[in-house]
Amino acid sequence: MYKVKLNDKYTHTVERSAESLLIGGSAVNADIKQINANAYHIIKDNASYNVEVISFDVVAKTAEIKVNNNTYHITAKDQFDLLLEQLGLSDLNSVKVSEIKAPMPGLVLKVFVTEGDEVKKGDNLFVLEAMKMENIIKSPADVTVRSIKLKPGDKVEKGQILILF
Repeated sequence: MYKVKLNDKYTHTVERSAESLLIGGSAVNADIKQINANAYHIIKDNASYNVEVISFDVVAKTAEIKVNNNTYHITAKDQFDLLLEQLGLSDLNSVKVSEIKAPMPGLVLKVFVTEGDEVKKGDNLFVLEAMKMENIIKSPADVTVRSIKLKPGDKVEKGQILILF
């Protein structure tokens, strides 16, 4: 059993057995034809749907699909995720970050964020030049920038605190 959330708005329970698919407790009968690795054609209740899988992350249990040119973001939780949530343990895997330290000595070339910015995991924070190489330092988690302790042209030492979240 999965609890599936569509566009962070609509939630449905989905169960799959050998012979049927149940969404919200109701059996769904559809004719599904795979066109290629990421495209499907579905006929359900005399309606035709062209479905394209844009992205699929097995670990995060997320997908982005396009149905007849409308894009949908899907997140799923299996029975283990739901159990962890019930026990209050669902946020154990989330990263708690309060600061960014310089990974090496170098020269700050550019800063991409300002105080108060909300950044997502993987967003660029600043560029650090070390040993003639430019290194883009990225955000390790979804955070809000509380304080910036660097500016372009600053020389930093390894372990120096540069940004507080």
